[in-house]
Amino acid sequence: MGFHKALAVALGLAVVAGAGGVQAQTTPVAQGRPVVIGQSYALESKILGETRRFNVRLPAGYDAAKGTYRVLYLLDGGEREDFPHIAGLMQLCGLVGTCEEMIVVGIEGTDRRRDMTYPSKDPEDLKMAPTSGGSERFRRFIAEELQPLVTARYGAGKSTLMGESLAGLFVVETFLRTPGLFDDYIAISPSVWWDRNSLTDGASALLAAQPAGERRLYLTIADEGREMQTGVDDLVAALKAKTPAGLTWTYAPMSGETHATIYHPAALAAFRKLYAPPPEAK
Repeated sequence: MGFHKALAVALGLAVVAGAGGVQAQTTPVAQGRPVVIGQSYALESKILGETRRFNVRLPAGYDAAKGTYRVLYLLDGGEREDFPHIAGLMQLCGLVGTCEEMIVVGIEGTDRRRDMTYPSKDPEDLKMAPTSGGSERFRRFIAEELQPLVTARYGAGKSTLMGESLAGLFVVETFLRTPGLFDDYIAISPSVWWDRNSLTDGASALLAAQPAGERRLYLTIADEGREMQTGVDDLVAALKAKTPAGLTWTYAPMSGETHATIYHPAALAAFRKLYAPPPEAK
């Protein structure tokens, strides 16, 4: 096959041999269809006083009549945030069977510095994030408005909270202050430097006050430097010294990653660690 004829075929063109050489005639392309990975919903929040959008990806073959599914509550879960790539990991889990498929509920951000942070006394924090300090109210929104809606609609079972950076700070705070809100917590490079590490400085007391109960924490951090590493080290030390009854925790730092690259590989590692199918199911 000559070069021009091969090129025409490769471009999806109809090739017609004529006396004058090769004549290429375009073939009409069928109209495409959207590739849908989930559904997006708007929720009017009385607690937050605003409309909050959340995105849902259901496992392949989802059927509520067959039982309940674990729900992954994903912070920074908008279409232009982390929802597409985490939904893709869940699809991969289903395709290759390396981890349990879950319902993914991505909570789209509006003002993440407000929602993901508790009040800080550090002037530098307040300068950087003047609207900060709304994590308690955002937690109430999840617990009192979003979770009941998801449970009623999908028959949800156990739940996981996951986030990275400031969203990781929210995960750690939620785990320490309201441990019973979720069954599992995945904190990726959490920004526990916030308020000069006040949260992790008080981690021992918060852990000692936790009631017994089965729950899990997966904690990881990239090569972040001392500012972020110090708070994570303090949290790990507190976990070693004051592990609450029923808590299973994993600390799996990823030294080969940066703040910009850790999320995707860390999420996959966490899913494989926490949600590996039983041997007979593989």
